[in-house]
Amino acid sequence: MLTVDIQKKRSHFHLKVQFTAANEIVILFGPSGSGKTTILHCIAGLNQPDSGTIRLNETTFFDGKPLVPIQKRNIGYLFQDYALFPHMTVWKNISYGMKNETFAKDFMRELQIEHLANKYPSEISGGEKQRVALVRAIATEPDALLLDEPFSALDDHTRIKSHEELLRIHQLWRIPIILVTHNREEAEKLGDRILYLENGKLANERPQQKTEPGT
Repeated sequence: MLTVDIQKKRSHFHLKVQFTAANEIVILFGPSGSGKTTILHCIAGLNQPDSGTIRLNETTFFDGKPLVPIQKRNIGYLFQDYALFPHMTVWKNISYGMKNETFAKDFMRELQIEHLANKYPSEISGGEKQRVALVRAIATEPDALLLDEPFSALDDHTRIKSHEELLRIHQLWRIPIILVTHNREEAEKLGDRILYLENGKLANERPQQKTEPGT
């Protein structure tokens, strides 16, 4: 269970949110500049709230002050631009922070990117980069996964395939997933719950009925 109850003053709004996420996909939905990425950064430890609490399972990350450093939070983060290391091959990107080589290689096969192992990021497509970044995030065997608009740069066909892959991954790897998007169709397709964010505050929440992959 991920628990977030934080406040943070920004230049154009005051972020004040409170929510929990069990082993489900929770969508942070809203316009650009509403605080979605700031929330992810605070959970991951890349940014610090002004006050509040962040807890994952039995570990408190933040309680008025940081209690756990970034590298010990065991959170997977898939950035919007994927943030692959350009000087490393696909395999070296994935093995960076990896906990179990067999698991990582099995996951590469699951997402059909094992043939890219010796390629560099500049040599693969946007959809392939997205899958590499996702495998890299999962290969750390995280207790929670944060996704910051990971599908926004993909073409329609690749985006649909990536949606199916994420839903399948979540069936296999039951952890809290927090996904940021401003695409309503994507939010309704992927989310077990949607949290609507406006000017740093949660406007309302709506549970979802998702279609199973392949149906």
